[in-house]
This record gives sequence, structure tokens and C-alpha cells, in this order.
Amino acid sequence: MNGIQANRINRTLKWTLSRNAHNHNFIDAVDPYVVKGDPSSGLLPYIVEGGKPGIDGHGDKGIQAYCFRMTLTDHPENRIPFKKPDNYKEINYELLFRNYEAAIGPIEEMYTYGDKLVPWINSPMPNRKTDTNNQKGFSTDFIGQNYDYPEASYEEREKIVKAHRNYQQGLMWTLAYHPRIPQKVRDAVSKWGTCKDEYEKGSNGWQEQLYIREARRMKSEYIMTQKNCERIEVVEDPVGMGAYGMDSHHVKRHVDANGFVQNEGNVEAHVPNPYPISYRSIVPKKDECENLLVPVCLSATHIAFGSIRMEPVFMVLGQSAATAACQAIDQKKAVQDIDYTLLKEKLLNDKLILEIE
Repeated sequence: MNGIQANRINRTLKWTLSRNAHNHNFIDAVDPYVVKGDPSSGLLPYIVEGGKPGIDGHGDKGIQAYCFRMTLTDHPENRIPFKKPDNYKEINYELLFRNYEAAIGPIEEMYTYGDKLVPWINSPMPNRKTDTNNQKGFSTDFIGQNYDYPEASYEEREKIVKAHRNYQQGLMWTLAYHPRIPQKVRDAVSKWGTCKDEYEKGSNGWQEQLYIREARRMKSEYIMTQKNCERIEVVEDPVGMGAYGMDSHHVKRHVDANGFVQNEGNVEAHVPNPYPISYRSIVPKKDECENLLVPVCLSATHIAFGSIRMEPVFMVLGQSAATAACQAIDQKKAVQDIDYTLLKEKLLNDKLILEIE
């Protein structure tokens, strides 16, 4: 499965979306056209041509945006200043400029959440370093530029990764040094940079691994859905638990009914309690493959995967998958046919938590 599934389970997020679901967007009145107010001049880069917001309940090929999670530092002896990419194009960041320029009043009041100046989450880590992630309307997420990634060849994927890196390197240079960025923003960003002691030499502190939030997902006999996340359906063959909110980053950028640019796809929906994840969701249909377990690209809808897709959950599902693989070998059975009672017993003996009393 790719993209966002149509609603076939008769559940919506209408009453479970948090007030944050409308976050990570542009402020009002950001013009989307190359020449402001002139549709004939064409749309700025990365806005969907003729695009409209999606129809509630319909599926599409949208993939929540990817970015590089950056490790930054403000330590002068370890900091590598942000560098302007060789293929830098100013127009690619025109929406960023216009978002600041559209502010009415102090730019610190543009948003009611997050960093008051910079569109990022710059979480402190040990050794004067950070874990830096996307936030607000124009940030590190390269919205809408990853749709081909799930089905792409390795060579095509490398091109997509390179495009993301070029975009993000250009973004960081722009925030730090471009004269159209407010001075106080430049002052805040330019004191940061990538780290000399992180990642391979010659990388200038940039990691190779793109943050693939979601790509292909398996479709097996059991599909985890919103009902599982809300404990409306509770599976009887758990191999781990999820607890994070049903979450998605934006999937596209379009022109709204008022003629201004908006992002679409952000979801932040509450999960009331931890919920079990089915063993059947990490094994394929038996007639397709009998010796494969899939703890990461498991069988789940887009919205359920948004909750499951956390690294601690993948670690637990990975351990459960390894245990199941060992038992399938020992029992000389297909992974679909192992004795779940024995699997559960082993997982509990290994201190895995499979249910909350």
C-alpha cells in the first residue's frame, strides 16, 4: 500500500483531532504566484498546479513529507557554518520570504506555538548539540516531493534523497544569511551549524539517511486501522503496543479558495491509551510468502501507521519478529502457522509488554 487510503472503515478523525491539527501552515495572505497577484505568471515552486485540497474520505498517492533530522551545534570550535549549495535557486524559498513579509506586527507573534522566530524544532541534546526537526509552514519538510519514493529504483531514490538534501541545505543557508530573512532570524540561525565530529568526513556534518516517515506498507490478512488505535477493535494476538498519536506531516501544497498558499495533510489525533499490535499485521498473506516478517512496513492504514511509526515500537516489533522467526524455524512451519500461545509465552518471559491492565 502507498499513500492515503480511502475511508472504508466508517471512522473519521472528526472528533479526535487535536487543536494542533491545523499547525505547520502558512500565515494568512501568502501569495502563491511568481508575480504577486498574477495567476498568469505561474505558481511558485512546489505548489501543486491546479491543485485543490483533497476530498475528505478519499484516497490518494500523497506521502507525508520527508526531511533530514539535523544534528546541529553552536559550539564555535565544532560548528560548520551553513553553506550555500552550488545549485541554489532563490525562487525555491520565495514562499519562506513571503511568509515572513506577510506578518502583521512583530514576527514573534506570527505563530502561537514553537520557536518564536525560526521554523524549526531545535531540541537540545548532550554536548551542545541538537535534534532539529520540521515545524510551521515552510521548514525542513520537502512537501510533495517524495511521492515517487516508495516505488522508485535505488538509483531514482538516490536522486530524491539528493534533491531533499539540496533543498534543506539551501533552506538553512537562507535562514542564516539571506538578506530577505529578518535580521533577528538570521542572528538566531547563523550561530548554529552542522557538527565537525558527526557523520563521515567529507559530509560537512550532513547525514546520509533521509528521514523516511512512511513509504510502502504491506497488505496482509489483518490491517491495523484507526479502530485499533482507539481500542474499538482490540486484537488477541499482540506482539507489541503503540501509544503515539495518530500523526501525519503535510503531503502537499496548494492554492486555497481565497487564492493563497496552504499546506495540506497535517494530522495530530489523540490516542486515548496504549493499544496492542497484531502478529497478523507483521506477516504477509500465506499464499504470497511463508518465510517473511515485516515489523516496520507492516500492514496498516496511513492513519494507523502514523501512530505505529515510532522507533521504540519498531524495536519491540523487531524483537517479536525475530522470536517468531526462530520459532518458525524450530517448528518447521510457515510464519503464519506458528503456535501463537508459545510465541506469547516467550515474549512475556522476555519482559515484553503486550497489554495494559
